[in-house]
Amino acid sequence: MQVSEQGVQSKGRQRHQVIPRSLILLTSTNPATDEEEVLLIKGAPTKRLWANKYNGLGGHIEADEDVQRAALRELHEETGLTPASLILRGIVHINMGHNAQGDPNPGVMMFIFCGHADSRRVQPSAEGTPEWIPAARLADFPLVDDLYELIPLALANGPMLFGHYSPQPDGSMHYRFSA
Repeated sequence: MQVSEQGVQSKGRQRHQVIPRSLILLTSTNPATDEEEVLLIKGAPTKRLWANKYNGLGGHIEADEDVQRAALRELHEETGLTPASLILRGIVHINMGHNAQGDPNPGVMMFIFCGHADSRRVQPSAEGTPEWIPAARLADFPLVDDLYELIPLALANGPMLFGHYSPQPDGSMHYRFSA
C-alpha cells in the first residue's frame, strides 16, 4: 500500500484529523484494606491542563509507535511501573469542533488500556504524583470530569467500550458511551 493511497487529502475541503493518545487504568488490591484501587495521577500544580486534578495515566502517541507500545512507555515514564500486559478496553473519539473558517479542528482519538499492577511502588514524574485511589470512592476525588463516567465503564467486565465527546455551545463537552 502506498502513502498516496491513504486518502488523507481531499479536494475542496479539509478532512477531519485526530491526534492519538493513550489512557491507562491500572488496578490493584490494597493489602491493608482488601479494596480494589485504581492508579491515577494527580496533576502537578504547574501543569497547563488539569493541575491538581486526578487523571488516568498516559499521553501522546508518537509517530513511530504503535498504541500499545506508547501506553507502556507513558506508564513507565509517569510511574516507573512496567506491567506484564495491558488490554485495550475502549476507544473514544473527541471532536474539537470547527475553526472560524468552518474547517474541523484536529480531534483526539483516545485508546483506553486497562491492566493489573503487580507492584504498588510508584514514583512521581514531572506530570504529577501517581496515587492509588479506592475504586468505590472515585466520586470523592477531583477527577478530570469525564473520568467519573469513563472509569467504571472501562473497568467493567464487558464488551469493548466506545465513546464520542462533542463540544457544546457553552464550551463544555458532551460525553456519549456505548459498548
